[in-house]
Amino acid sequence: MEFSYIDYLVIIVYLVGVAFLGLRASGKQTSTKDYFLGGDGIPWWAVLFSIVATETSTLTFISIPAVAYGGNLTFLQITVGYVIGRVIVALYFLPKYYEGDLQTAYTFLEHRFGSVMRNAASSTFLITRLLADGVRLFATAIPLAIILRLGGAFAGWGDLELYALSIVVITSITLVYTFFGGIKAVVWMDFVQMIVYIGGAFIAIGVMIGNLPTGFELPTEKLQIINLGFDMNFRDFIAQPYTLITAIVGGAVFSLASHGTDQLLVQRVLATRDLRSGQKAMIWSGIVAMLQFGLFLGVGLLLFMFYEGLPAEALGLATTDEIFAKFIVQELPVGVSGLIVAALFAAAMSSLSSSLNSLASSTIYDLYKPYFGKSNSDAQDLSMSRNFTMGWGVILSVSAIFFAVLQLQGGERPAIVELGLGIASYTYGGLLGAFLLGMFFTKPNKTDAITGFFCGLISLLFMVQGPIQNILPGDGLAIAWPLYTLAGSLVVMGVGLLSHKVRSGFE
Repeated sequence: MEFSYIDYLVIIVYLVGVAFLGLRASGKQTSTKDYFLGGDGIPWWAVLFSIVATETSTLTFISIPAVAYGGNLTFLQITVGYVIGRVIVALYFLPKYYEGDLQTAYTFLEHRFGSVMRNAASSTFLITRLLADGVRLFATAIPLAIILRLGGAFAGWGDLELYALSIVVITSITLVYTFFGGIKAVVWMDFVQMIVYIGGAFIAIGVMIGNLPTGFELPTEKLQIINLGFDMNFRDFIAQPYTLITAIVGGAVFSLASHGTDQLLVQRVLATRDLRSGQKAMIWSGIVAMLQFGLFLGVGLLLFMFYEGLPAEALGLATTDEIFAKFIVQELPVGVSGLIVAALFAAAMSSLSSSLNSLASSTIYDLYKPYFGKSNSDAQDLSMSRNFTMGWGVILSVSAIFFAVLQLQGGERPAIVELGLGIASYTYGGLLGAFLLGMFFTKPNKTDAITGFFCGLISLLFMVQGPIQNILPGDGLAIAWPLYTLAGSLVVMGVGLLSHKVRSGFE
């Protein structure tokens, strides 16, 4: 089976429908509060699904099956940590946000440490989202590039050209309702699109189960969920991301940072009606996300059975991340392929629209309005917010094309979900450490916080496998990506407290 005109028609109808419904759901905006916070009137259950759709989206749909295809189910250990981290965020972080009128997560840092700390945190968020969401957007382009390649209309195009075209198409469509609709359009379309892409996953599962090859048995090691890792030496243990302790502790700390300090997700919670609603949305999002990861890991195992464990190269694919997309395009009945690719776009657009809105909100509130727009009217601020949304759409497209270039260079590459989470984890350590320093310690001041913040970011360069590790003498001590946030936050707090003690000694 090949991708047909009916499949293309299904996708086109879906994408047009999404843009239309997104605009209808947005209502009327007269200020930046309406545009970025929805007037504080979005139900908690809608925010819950928006959180899950935003954080997992395309990386879950495409790359989590690839993780199970190439490995086993030990990734599930991290999701236990995700739930633990969100409970802590709901109980200790959210009350701080609701105590004052906070438009972004970084307003808290300004109240505690001053505007310099807020600017540093906000700028770090912007850089993190630029890189991590560039990876997400690149992941989204994988199935569309495969469709274009198999369709024959772009037979003379190379992989990079197809990826670039796909990235531009997806970004352009998402910008339509994000530009005009604001956070209400984003949240309500996240809710709709999560239902669509989860439904698409179940359809694919049903088709695979009905067409599994006879005689091929799934190796028992593919079903492994828990890996204690106690048989490893210390160096190997901290470099392995999917041992039980590393996964749970790393997952919990990562969730503390992502859901407690990242404007992408904090913004959603602040759009609920009150603290209680925000807490329910936060905690339940962890449980739903765990179930969703389990679902897509199961898809990966079924794909392994369907293709009898063949490597990506033997299937004519550039990377393992393309395996689920290959199945969707080539193996599903006419019309169903189009529906599931539309579901994939749903996952992609839910993440991209959220990123664009949160990037614009952080830019306008943290970097623009305090310095350049103090006397602006509501209409002027709203116009600038939309301009920033458009600008970030262009920048994210360039970032995604950059990662497409890197991923297509050949050689052994990590699954894109690990690449995206690793990038986010790197800078989350500095952000989380600054928040914890401000929440639980009253004596450190802005000098201590800023010193710790940048020490945390710099120190990770020496603990992450990369260019700095390669020039160090001897064998570097590289840590697994789930530990980046933990290590970074501990350095920030440790240096911040030490800085306070040193200053106190001289005063």
